Parts: sequence; structure tokens; C-alpha cells
Amino acid sequence: MSRALVPVISRLPTLTRLRDAVRHAYGVSGAAEPKVQPNARDYDLVRHETRLRNREQVERYLPDILGRALARIWIDPGFRDRFAADPVAVLAYYDVFLPENIEIEFVAEANSRPQVVVYERPIRHMPRRRLLYLQLVLTAAR
Repeated sequence: MSRALVPVISRLPTLTRLRDAVRHAYGVSGAAEPKVQPNARDYDLVRHETRLRNREQVERYLPDILGRALARIWIDPGFRDRFAADPVAVLAYYDVFLPENIEIEFVAEANSRPQVVVYERPIRHMPRRRLLYLQLVLTAAR
């Protein structure tokens, strides 16, 4: 897996597969190749169950996972709402389990890009420490 914010994964549906799925759903004939409908597993955040056990693993693996989550937040309003309500529970639903001392905040102000901030709270009732800060940045070139 690359260190890119949103790595390209071969199991994500291509535009052609999505277009064919829409054509199939509406009964429009198109490409000669078989119609493939995307399923819920096509948009998973990880390929297999991931248990991050300490701060080092969180710092190493969680940025890629949260990058995929941020990318999905941009295109899926339902996912965005669920993630905003409880990011840790959404990650657990997608088989990403975090240590108990890790907290995640989702920040989405009206005029800003969505942000995810990951904190570590070593001891309960102690101040938390920011580990990661992620924000999806889009760039265009000519």
C-alpha cells in the first residue's frame, strides 16, 4: 500500500464498472462486456480486519485508512453523517479497531474542508495529545 493520502486500490470500482452498473439498473444497453454492480465491500477502508494496538501502529497505519475515509466523506453523504456522529464506531464497523486511549474528532465547519484529528489520552482525565491531523486537499494543474 502506498503512502499516498488516497491510494489507488485495484478493488475499487472503475468509472466504467460504475457506468455499466447504472446502465444495467436502468435497463440501458451499452458496452458488450458483462455488467458489474458495485457492492458494499468495494468501498471498504481496509482489506482485512485491522487491530491497531499502540501509538506507533496508529501513527503508521491510520493516516492511510483515514485518508480513504475522508475521500469517501466527499462522495457519500450517508457515510459522512455516520462518521461525524461516531468516527470510532464507523471505523470498527469497517473492521478497523483502535486502542482505547485513542480518540478521533471529525470537524466539518460550513466553509472549510472536513478534517479528522486523532488524539491520544494516555491516562483518563489527563489532557489529550494530538497525534494526527488530516484534511483532504484537492489540487488542479494545467
